[in-house]
Formats: sequence, C-alpha cells, structure tokens
Amino acid sequence: MSTNTLPGRGDTGKQNTGGPERSADRRRLTFRSPARGRQARAAWLLAGPFLALFAAFMLLPVVWSLLMSLTDTQSADLRTPFNVSFVGFDNYVRLFQDDQFFTALRNTAVFVLVALPLTLAAGLAAAVALDRGIRRFRAVFRVGFYLPVITSIVAVAVVWKTLLEPRAGLVNLVLGWFGIDGPAWLADTRFALPVMILMAVWRNLGTVMIIMLAGLQSVPQSLMEAAELDGAGPWQRFWRVTFPLLRPALLLTAVTTGIGYLQFFDEPFVMTDGGPLDSTLSATLYAYKQFGNGNYEMASAASYVIFVLIVALTVLQFRVLRDKD
Repeated sequence: MSTNTLPGRGDTGKQNTGGPERSADRRRLTFRSPARGRQARAAWLLAGPFLALFAAFMLLPVVWSLLMSLTDTQSADLRTPFNVSFVGFDNYVRLFQDDQFFTALRNTAVFVLVALPLTLAAGLAAAVALDRGIRRFRAVFRVGFYLPVITSIVAVAVVWKTLLEPRAGLVNLVLGWFGIDGPAWLADTRFALPVMILMAVWRNLGTVMIIMLAGLQSVPQSLMEAAELDGAGPWQRFWRVTFPLLRPALLLTAVTTGIGYLQFFDEPFVMTDGGPLDSTLSATLYAYKQFGNGNYEMASAASYVIFVLIVALTVLQFRVLRDKD
C-alpha cells in the first residue's frame, strides 16, 4: 500500500514563491548590475568637479565662518588659525550689547518694512497697467521698467548720488526753479534712508512687474467673464478673482525681494558709507566694517544673525502668502 505524503507548510511556502520567474529576475538583475555600477561611476565622475568646487568655495567657507563666530579669531590670527580660543556664544552676547549693531538692525528693519510693500505694490500696479491699460508702446514701457534691474547697482548708486548733490545735483536744481531750497539729501539724517528706499523701489519694481505680468496673463479669461456676468465690477473682479490667483507670483517676489532687502549693502556703501550718524548703516555694512577692522569673529557672528533673520522672514512670508487651498 502506498502512502501519499502531503507537503508540509514550509514546503508549500517554498513551492508558491514562483521560483522560475524569480530566478530569472535575479539573473536579469545580476546581469544589469555592472551596467548600473558603470552608470553610477560615470555620474559621480561628471558631478565630481562641481562637488569639489562646491565644497571648496561654498561648504568649507560656511563651516569655517560658523567656527569663527564661536572663537576669538581676529586678523592677527590668520597666520596661526589653530591657536585661537573657543569662546562659545560670547561674540553673539557682545554683538547684542553693541548699540551700533542695534542701530544697524533698526535701519535694516525700516528699510525692509517700508521698501518691500512699496516695491510689491509698485510692481503690481505697473503690471496691471501694462496688461490692461497701456496698449501703445507696451514693449518700450516693459524695457523701461526692467532696465534698472539689469543695470549695475554700483552705477545706479553713483548716478543717484550725483543727482542728489546739494549744490550741483539735478534734483536741487529743479527744485530751485520753483523757489525751493533743496536739502543735502544724503547728509541729512531725515532724508538719507528714505532716499535709499526710494531708489531701491525704483530699481527693483521691474522684477516684480515681469513676474506679476506673467501671472496676470495666465488668469483664465473664462473666470473673468463669469464674474462679469455675475455682476462683479472691475475692482471686485480684480480682488475676488485675479488677486487670489496671483498668490504664487506674490509669494515668489516677496521672498526674493525680501531676502535682497535684508542684505542691502551697496546703496549705503557707495552713497553714504553708513552715515550720517549711522542713519543708513545696514546690518551687512556693519558686518563688512567689522571684517575690515580685523574683528573676524564679530563679522561672522553678525553674518549669522542676518542669516537667521532671512530664514525667519522667509518662513513668515510662506505662512502668510502660501496658497491655503
């Protein structure tokens, strides 16, 4: 009498694994692995120069400057960089005990809080005018608005400084035609920073205009027609239909412009050197002057404070302006 032995549970599991197909898959994977390895090596070989340059000129300076902000490194220590002492956060404590640094932070905050909304509003107004109002010579106006953006900021600052000269400047000359005695714009604490804000708005509204104009032209015309059929006027159509669709463009311009304004340096450096009486001293100019005075540890600490402020402003803008949907 023959006895039929049923396969055990473990044997059944082995039989149901699809052995031939899986073995074939393994063979194919084994066959492909050398090619994949060669592709990976080729990719690393091609990316190697970029990674080396990035590490040498970006990553290493960032790490080194962070270490400098935690030590007492000064210009005299450049020849013996490993003889410096670790001081922890003492440089940051000294930084926030410096009245000049607080003045620089206040000037930077005023510059950002005033110039950023004005730039966004002016750029949006110019974009709306070009999209719906100005029909003739539209290309000329586009170039005219955007030309200051691609012009060197140093050249722009020099031209504005010349225009604002108290005696020979064109601005005071025109004011004199109307019997107005113009002030020394860049030597007066009341006008120096507002003048730089005005120049920054004039120079950067072209970027906002281009991005906003692209956003306006991407708004579906069917939505505007539907809103008009529902009885919405031009102003209501803009605020209820167009403006919400511009939120991504507004976020992009707010973030990029805000980051640039927090680092504003060229205007006070070229036009006033931070004066008069530190009324135009920015946080980045303060860090630059500390570096020039050989206080590398204070310059590094100030730079990382600016970095934290940039991150905080960017996060705030994303929270406020991101698409809620």
